[in-house]
Amino acid sequence: MEIRDMTGQLLIVQGQVQGVGFRPTVWRLANELGLTGDVKNSARGVEIRLWGKAADEFETKLRKALPKLAMIESIEAHDLTSDAPEKFEIAASTAGSNQISVTPDMAVCDDCLEEVRNPFERRYRYPFANCTNCGPRLSIIQTAPYDRENTTMAAFEMCDQCAAEYSDPKDRRFHAQPVACHVCGPKAWLEKLGGGAVNLEAFSMMDDVDAAGGALMNGHIVAVKGIGGFHLSCDATKADVVQSLRDRKRRPDKPFALMARDLDVIRKYADVSEDEEALLRSPEAPIVLLNARSGCLPDGVAPGLARLGFMLPNTPMHHMLLRRMKRPVIMTSGNISGRPQCIDNDEARRELSGVADFALFHNRDIHNRVDDSVVRYDGDQVSLLRRARGYAPQPITLPSEFSKSVSVLAMGSELKNTFCLTDGGRAIVSQHMGDLENAATYDEASHSLDLYRSFYDKTPDVIVVDAHPEYLCTKRGYEIAGEAQVIEVQHHHAHIASCLADNGRPSSAAPVLGIALDGLGLGDDGTIWGGEFLLADYSGYRRLGLLKPVPLIGGAAAVREPWRNAYAHLTAEMSWGEIKMNFAELDVIGKLEAKPREQLDAMKAAGTNTLLSSSCGRLFDAAAAITGLAWERQSFEGQAAMAFEAVISSDAMKEPEDFAYPFSIPLIGGKGLPYIEPLAVWRAMLGDLLLETPVGIISARFHRGLAKAVGNMVRRLTDDTDIDTVALSGGCFQNATLLQLVCNEINELGLQALTHKNVPANDGGLSLGQAVIGLAHHEKGV
Repeated sequence: MEIRDMTGQLLIVQGQVQGVGFRPTVWRLANELGLTGDVKNSARGVEIRLWGKAADEFETKLRKALPKLAMIESIEAHDLTSDAPEKFEIAASTAGSNQISVTPDMAVCDDCLEEVRNPFERRYRYPFANCTNCGPRLSIIQTAPYDRENTTMAAFEMCDQCAAEYSDPKDRRFHAQPVACHVCGPKAWLEKLGGGAVNLEAFSMMDDVDAAGGALMNGHIVAVKGIGGFHLSCDATKADVVQSLRDRKRRPDKPFALMARDLDVIRKYADVSEDEEALLRSPEAPIVLLNARSGCLPDGVAPGLARLGFMLPNTPMHHMLLRRMKRPVIMTSGNISGRPQCIDNDEARRELSGVADFALFHNRDIHNRVDDSVVRYDGDQVSLLRRARGYAPQPITLPSEFSKSVSVLAMGSELKNTFCLTDGGRAIVSQHMGDLENAATYDEASHSLDLYRSFYDKTPDVIVVDAHPEYLCTKRGYEIAGEAQVIEVQHHHAHIASCLADNGRPSSAAPVLGIALDGLGLGDDGTIWGGEFLLADYSGYRRLGLLKPVPLIGGAAAVREPWRNAYAHLTAEMSWGEIKMNFAELDVIGKLEAKPREQLDAMKAAGTNTLLSSSCGRLFDAAAAITGLAWERQSFEGQAAMAFEAVISSDAMKEPEDFAYPFSIPLIGGKGLPYIEPLAVWRAMLGDLLLETPVGIISARFHRGLAKAVGNMVRRLTDDTDIDTVALSGGCFQNATLLQLVCNEINELGLQALTHKNVPANDGGLSLGQAVIGLAHHEKGV
C-alpha cells in the first residue's frame, strides 16, 4: 500500500515545548520510525503532522524521548485526510492566537560548559555559549512565538558556522535562538565606573571576564551583567569590602546571596545535603538556603541568620569569572535598595557608579528583568521562597474541572508582586516583580504584564484584584478591565486557594480548613487580618478562628518598628502598672518606659491611626522585640521573625512539652469566634528573661507553643466534622521551624496537611489563588 493512501494524524502539543529542542527530537523520532510529515511552532503550541504505519507508536515513544527541558501538558489528536509528503521535515513557524509556553531561562548545560573550557573548541572562553538545553529565554523574548527575530538576539547576524548548527536538525543547537560565537555574537567588556581606563594587565592576562575575576580577588566591587539583570559582586570573605558594599548599596541588614565556583567551595562554608546538591546543580540553578558553618564568613554577609543563600554559576560568563576564585563571592541584585535590579548598560552606569568600582558589561540586551529564584529544602519537599529565573513562567496545570475557555488575569498583591494569567487549563504565574510601592518596580510590572498578555493574545474575561482598595495592583486591575468582569478577593482566601491549586485539589472537593499566617491583609470587618482559620474552597470561605486581634499602633509604622508591637501585645491584657511591678528590672521594660506611652495609649483609646490586627507577623515582631533581637526598626520585611527563628536552640526543641509556652484559646467577647491568646506566653517569656534564660531557649519554647496552639485550634475546629484536610499558606509559613511543627501537629490529628510546591507561600503565590477563585466565581455566574 502506498504511503500516500494512508490517513494522517495531526498532533497539537502544548507545554514547555518551544525553544527546548523539542522539534529536533520529533524530527529524529519520526525518521527513526519511517514516518513522513512535518513539525512546526505555532500559536497553539507545536503542531506535528504524521503519516506512516508507526504513527500510533509515535506519542508513546515521544514522551520517553523528551529533551531534558521539555514538558508536555497535553496532546490533542486529529485525523488528516490530505496526501502524505515524501519525507519528514521541520517547517517554518506560523503566527496566530497564542497558546504557547515561554520557557524559563536555564543554567548553562554540561555540553556547552565543556566547550567553553576546552581550548580546542571554537567557543573556548565564549561567555554566551548556549544550546537548546540551556541559556536565555524569558529574559530576551520580545514577542511570541519564540523565534530569533522576536528576541534581543535579532541584532546579531549568525556567522556561517553558527547558521549551519542552527539549521541542522541533528545538532543540539538546531533552532537554539540565542546561538552565537566569538565571531558573530555578543561581546563582554570591563569598564571602570565613574570614568577612567581599565588596566587589564593588573587583573589578568586573558580577557575582560577573567580580569573582572581578578578585580574581585583584589577586593573590588564589580557590577556583573547576568542573564536577567545586573548583580553586585565582591569577595565574601573580606569583611571590610562586604561592609563597604552594604554602605554603598544602602542595605544595612538584609542577607546577601552568594555564588561559588563549585560545590567544594560551598561545603567549606555551609552544609550541603544530597537533595540540596541536586537543587544547586539543577538546570534552574536557584539560590538554595543552606545551614551555615559558624564563623566561616563575616557577620555582614547574613547578619543574625543561621542560613546562607548559595548558588552555583548559571552562565558561561559566571563560570569564567570565578575560574580562579577559591572563595565565595557576594552576588546580590544590582540596584540601590528598594529599586528594581538594573538591566540596561546605561542605567547601570547611572545607578551603580557610586556602588561598584568596575562593571562587566555585555551587549546582549535584557528585555525582561528576571531575578534569581530562592528555594529551601523542607523535609522531603522543595519550598520556593521566590519564583523567578529557572521556574517562571513555567505553566501550572489547573484541576481539570476548571473551564479551559475562560481567560482570567489576576493582579496579585502589593508586596512580592506576581500576576497570573489562565488559559486552556493552565495558570501562568509571572516571575517575581517586587514591591509595587516603588515606582520603577510598578513600571517594570506593567511592562511585563503587557508582554505576557501579548504572548497569549487574549482579552481576559475576568480580572481579579485584592480587596484592599488602595493597593496599586487593585487600581491597575480596574484601569485595564475594559469589558472584563472585575472580582475583588479577600487576601487570605486567595492564600488558601493558592495552596489548593498548587496541590491540584479538584474544584468539586469538600472545603478544607485553611490556615493563613502572614503579615497583613484587609479583612471583611475592616480590620487587618493575618492569623486566620478559614473553612474554604475555591468558591468561598468562612472565618472560623483567628489569632488575638491587637492594635497596630501607628499603622504602617508598626510594621517597620517591632517595639510598637511589643508594647501593644504586652498591654493588651496587662496594665503598665502590673508590668512594671513584676518586670521593671528587665531591659525591654526600661526601653518601653522611655517611649511616649501616654501618646500611644491615647492613640489606642481613640483609634487614631490604630487598627486591630490578628497578624501572625506582628506577633513574631513582638516576640523578637521583647527578647532584644529586634527593636527600633526593621530594614526589610520579616527581619525580626527571621532573627528570632535563627537563634532557636536545638536542645530546647527536645524539652518536655510542658516547657512550651502556653497559648490559650478563649472566645472573643466570651461568645464569639475562638482565638489564640498569648497573654500567658508574654508572662512566661518575661519570667524567663528575669531568670536570664538564653534567647535561643525562649525562641524554641515560643515556636513550640505557637505550633501546639495552632494544633489545638485545628482539633477544636475539625472535631465532629468531615474536614480531613488542612491547607497552610502565608508568609509566616516560610519559617521552616513553624511549618514543620504545625505539619506534625496536623498529622498527629490524622489530617492531611497541604503545603506549597510550585509557588511561594508568601504573597508571591497570591495571584495563583486569585486566578482560581476568579475561575470558580465565573463558572457559578457570581
